[in-house]
Amino acid sequence: MMKAVLNMTVGLGVMVLAAQDIAAQQTRNCAPRDAVIERLTNSYGETRQSIGLGSQGAVVETFASDDTGSWTITVTMPNGMTCLVASGQSFEELADALPPKGNEA
Repeated sequence: MMKAVLNMTVGLGVMVLAAQDIAAQQTRNCAPRDAVIERLTNSYGETRQSIGLGSQGAVVETFASDDTGSWTITVTMPNGMTCLVASGQSFEELADALPPKGNEA
């Protein structure tokens, strides 16, 4: 009897975790990359400003508008789905130089 109750409890826990994962994916603002890029371009006037390779083959990009200063950070997974990670206002391009190498004593 105890084993059956334990199995049912574990099974219920797995179902709850799976449901939470599905709900989290639905609220992550993800769509096929082409649709996301089209929306950023047409609705916000944003163009790609930077790109980098993240873990597990993810591509991280920053889009921004020179006119409005709006910006968006996206992550595109190898399957082609792109998720919005963050967005905001007052984008500025910076190119800070590294400090000169000196005596590191």
